[in-house]
Amino acid sequence: MVRITIFQNRQQQLIGFDCLGHAEYAEDNDIVCAAASALIINCINSIETFTDAQFTCDSRQEDGMISFRLGEESGEDAQLLLRSLSLGLEEMESNYEAYIDVIFEEV
Repeated sequence: MVRITIFQNRQQQLIGFDCLGHAEYAEDNDIVCAAASALIINCINSIETFTDAQFTCDSRQEDGMISFRLGEESGEDAQLLLRSLSLGLEEMESNYEAYIDVIFEEV
């Protein structure tokens, strides 16, 4: 199962996420893992390309770990991109709940 924890502050701003695991939807052509990876990687690349937000990002392919955190001054564009990611992941979860788990945590 892919487990994604989305972190938000007390002002309900998204400040990052942790992703861990593989969906194991199918041995070949795992569409759930591929879709989640595409959403996450596109969000990170979009924040890097289209915003001035500072962030940190670490990953490990073996266990599907991606850890992403925005810096202090993220801006509205980065927030919009993270909210779009959140929406896409929640929609996936509603259709593939046995393979993906999205959790929101206030920090």
